[in-house]
Amino acid sequence: MTTDTASSLDARLLDPALRTAYAREGWIPLRREDGVVVVAVAGEPTADRQERISAAVGGPITIVPWSWGAVTATTVDGFAAQYADQAGLGLYRTDPVHSARHVLSRGQQLLGLVLAAIVLLVGVRWPGEAAMALVGVSSLVFLASTMFKFVVAMRGSRYDLVERVERAEIEALHDDDLPVYTILVPVFREARVVSRLMDNLGRVDYPTDKLEVIVLVEEEDDETREAIARSDPPDHFVVVTVPKGAPQTKPRACNVGLEVARGEFLVIYDAEDAPEPDQLKKAVLAFRRVDHRTVVLQASLNYFNARENVLTRMFTLEYSYWFDYMLTGLDVRDLPIPLGGTSNHFRTEALRRLGGWDPFNVTEDADLGIRASALGYRVGVIDSTTMEEGTSRIRIFIGQRSRWVKGYLQTALVHARQPARAVSTLGARRLASFALLIFGTPLTFLGVLPFTVLTLATIIVPWTSPLLDVPPLVLWLCLINFLVGNALMVYLNMMGPYKRGEFWLVGWAVLNPLYWLLHSIASYKALWQLITKPHYWQKTEHGLSTYDPDGGHAPGGARQPG
Repeated sequence: MTTDTASSLDARLLDPALRTAYAREGWIPLRREDGVVVVAVAGEPTADRQERISAAVGGPITIVPWSWGAVTATTVDGFAAQYADQAGLGLYRTDPVHSARHVLSRGQQLLGLVLAAIVLLVGVRWPGEAAMALVGVSSLVFLASTMFKFVVAMRGSRYDLVERVERAEIEALHDDDLPVYTILVPVFREARVVSRLMDNLGRVDYPTDKLEVIVLVEEEDDETREAIARSDPPDHFVVVTVPKGAPQTKPRACNVGLEVARGEFLVIYDAEDAPEPDQLKKAVLAFRRVDHRTVVLQASLNYFNARENVLTRMFTLEYSYWFDYMLTGLDVRDLPIPLGGTSNHFRTEALRRLGGWDPFNVTEDADLGIRASALGYRVGVIDSTTMEEGTSRIRIFIGQRSRWVKGYLQTALVHARQPARAVSTLGARRLASFALLIFGTPLTFLGVLPFTVLTLATIIVPWTSPLLDVPPLVLWLCLINFLVGNALMVYLNMMGPYKRGEFWLVGWAVLNPLYWLLHSIASYKALWQLITKPHYWQKTEHGLSTYDPDGGHAPGGARQPG
């Protein structure tokens, strides 16, 4: 327990070169009394620790006991400007090529202007032919991207998850053999789900003396901070105020947490997440059996409110095929894996070597997975699931999905800046996978709306075809995309529930074409925002569901059906 307060801190004693040591080693100098430095220390103040601290401060010390949370929070407060600067610009300074701070590099700007000029000239000279050529090329991209997802997911369906951990292995673990594990929970305006957060993370099966839960709260978010204080979190929960800075994004907050984290391993959870209790132990065992190149393991994500409405059903179908089959297929083929936004388990030091998260990329998770692959590391998956709250409102869904699509576009542009380097590091096969998945997915969504309109117009009102002067080959391409592309995705979504035995979901997959129309609307919003406000973080509201993970009564809501 803390026996002193941060109000007595003498900032003149703080050494900027030691700010990471203060947080990770659990000590901080408070003041000087009669030539002796009073030092707050978390944990056991052994003789060796006292000797090291005395050498660091340059003189005799007096120890006062503090909690880890108090030391960490005080350190961040004492160096707020430095933490804000590093969290926002650290990656850009060390590796500007992989930073999305600038949407386009100079080379990309020049190439874009040249291509735009060519398209404009061709469009003016041969408008009809140019439009149909664009439709034709887009159709091929659409079909190639869809076929790629189908082939990879089918390959994944033939395998069990690579890093399978048996129950007996988990039971054989001893607490003394477990490393310190850090959980980062970035929150912003999440007061309504704080109680759920405490319950969910309280169920994690890991010794609390080796578990560090860092809850990252934005400086302006007093409501969430007060809600956390009212919940009376246990001692291993550390509430850190993220200093103001730009851009105000989830990855910037996570970078602050990464700097102060003391765990050998680190995982990200969102405020509403309910991970399986043994997930951390599974990750430890999985990391022990793979080589050092594997720096991150992705757990599966799914939704506890799948039955709430049609939208949450479709969301659940999509996530089921993506995490249970698609990522497995990418894993077994050693292809780049775009991480999900939560339940990413990292080797902490490797994550620091990678530069942490890009605060300017609004899908920092996908970007980090691709960046790890581009730098020669491997991303794997583990057989554990985190339950989340699926978005149940169309307006919120479109906002959330537009951010994801915009982030994929950012990631594609960032990793296309040095094509020769990309080929040499990724290889042709993995680079093709990256192009079809990261660049092909937004292009696919952008094509859904016009392809659907064009196909339906020529089928339902066939006399419009001569008026549009659409060549038969283009019409056939659109028809193939409409029938084959949608059929493949419906089939993949039907596969999703089988692994988890949720067979009641299978029939809903036939609505996937309508679900993709929502994606298409979101993708056009994403394209517009990429041009007008590329780093704007579209906040997804949580705590709106009438369901809770345990099937009980949510505040103001109904009981979850069985």
